[in-house]
Order: sequence, then structure tokens, then C-alpha cells
Amino acid sequence: MKQTSADTNISETCGRQLPAMDDVDLARLAKIFQLLGDPKRLQLVLACLHEAQPVCCLAEISGMSQPLTSHHLRALREARVLKSTRKGKQVYYALDDHHIQHVILDMANHVRE
Repeated sequence: MKQTSADTNISETCGRQLPAMDDVDLARLAKIFQLLGDPKRLQLVLACLHEAQPVCCLAEISGMSQPLTSHHLRALREARVLKSTRKGKQVYYALDDHHIQHVILDMANHVRE
């Protein structure tokens, strides 16, 4: 995908380069925004913003049943928004990497401005 002058201006303004993205990359990016567009899934991601959380706590925080929570967590894990780690019988979820935290924090600050 070729960058336009508008893309270049945006990249220069924020100090970051927009990576070249093909149709598959664009679809994956759109899927992430679609997943985060659901308030309950966003609530799950926010709960994992600073530390890993077990499924039982995420279900309690979100007010959803554990099976429904697990369903949402699976979708977030498949999109690489969250990652899971097993500790004994518990499965803990945390942000997949620092990029997700930056997106969430930047957008939360944008909303509050």
C-alpha cells in the first residue's frame, strides 16, 4: 500500500512511521478495533491493563458468567490483544504486549480531553 502525502504528514506529526499494511494486516487491525468496540470486552482488557487477572476475577469484574467471559477472552487472545498463562488450575490473562497498553491509554486520554 502506497503512503499518500496525508499519511506522511500524520506520521511526521506524531513522530512515528505508519508501517506498510496489506489487506490481511488491515483486516486484522479492523478486527482488533471491532473487538475493543464492545464495552464488556473493553472492560476485560482494562482489567488486565496493569497486571494479569484470573478468569474468575474477570468474570466478577465484568458481571458476566464465567463461560461468557471465557468466550470473550478467547476472541481477545486470538486477536493477540490478551495472552493467557496457566498457573496451577487458574488461567491468567494479561495484555499481549506494550502496544495494546499504549493504544488503550492514548484513547482513554483522548476521550478525557
